[in-house]
Amino acid sequence: MTSVYNGKLVTVFGASGFIGRHLVQALARRGYRVRAAVRRPDLAEYLQPMGMPGQVMPIQANLRYRWSVERAVQGADAVVNCVGILAPSGKQSFDAVQAFGPRAIAEAARAAGLSAITHVSAIGADAASPSAYARSKAEGEAAVRETLPDSVILRPSIVFGPEDDFFNKFAGMARIAPALPLIGGGETRFQPVYVCDVAEAIAKAVDGDLKAGATYELGGAEVLSFKECLEIMLHVTRRKRPLLPIPFEVATVMGKIMQLLPGAPLTADQVALLKSDNVVSEEKIKEGLTLQGLGIEPRTLAAILPTYLDRFREHGQYDAHRLA
Repeated sequence: MTSVYNGKLVTVFGASGFIGRHLVQALARRGYRVRAAVRRPDLAEYLQPMGMPGQVMPIQANLRYRWSVERAVQGADAVVNCVGILAPSGKQSFDAVQAFGPRAIAEAARAAGLSAITHVSAIGADAASPSAYARSKAEGEAAVRETLPDSVILRPSIVFGPEDDFFNKFAGMARIAPALPLIGGGETRFQPVYVCDVAEAIAKAVDGDLKAGATYELGGAEVLSFKECLEIMLHVTRRKRPLLPIPFEVATVMGKIMQLLPGAPLTADQVALLKSDNVVSEEKIKEGLTLQGLGIEPRTLAAILPTYLDRFREHGQYDAHRLA
């Protein structure tokens, strides 16, 4: 960790989220002062030890209230938006968080004299998608581009890491469920990308190393099917569970029911999202608008999953060094 500030202040919206917390650490190591804009600053105090005393400071901000967004960007040298949700909850709808929110941030940044922001979206963002999640992501991108054309947009594939909502979820299910569901037969392709690699790419954007006005797609070292992802997870956790194919039609009905449960373990919108592959496009690869194009060598699932999924083994972390 650096002990010398570079004098620049970066406002990070969604700093306490999965990607945000790793970004805060990456920025602090570079010497930036970080203003962590979050809805609940009292629950984000764990961010402060990621920097030197006074280097990371939480501030209350809610994307649904423009005044709080404007306050959060005042005096900032750079602004990053990492806010995103996988399922709506109460007033936190897709439109409010992923469409209206990015516009509010971009307009506040423009009013504060900034010419660009860094916006984290997702591979699959598409205004014509059957998924409300993907449509709202596309609306957010369009709002940022319309307001600040030189902004950098980063679209990661499914992100994995200690706090992820994919491998942790299915590893938890494997502890108690007799079988794991393969929605749509498990053929959907992903390119899982490590959260620290994503954070490094965002930090490079803040450094000014990315092409102004460009959209980057961030994928990991491997393209894997949904089924292969679950097989790797089971291997790491040393669990044996059959994988049960579930047609999209059946999964959609299940999603409509399960989205009513606390925590929404599965939604119909997520099922719709699984009907399309989630991988880096050939166009972005040719243009060099990828992790590799940024000089970042993506880390593999095999290298990272054992570092945080060992708690799901039969004997937890105490099983970590036993032979499979």
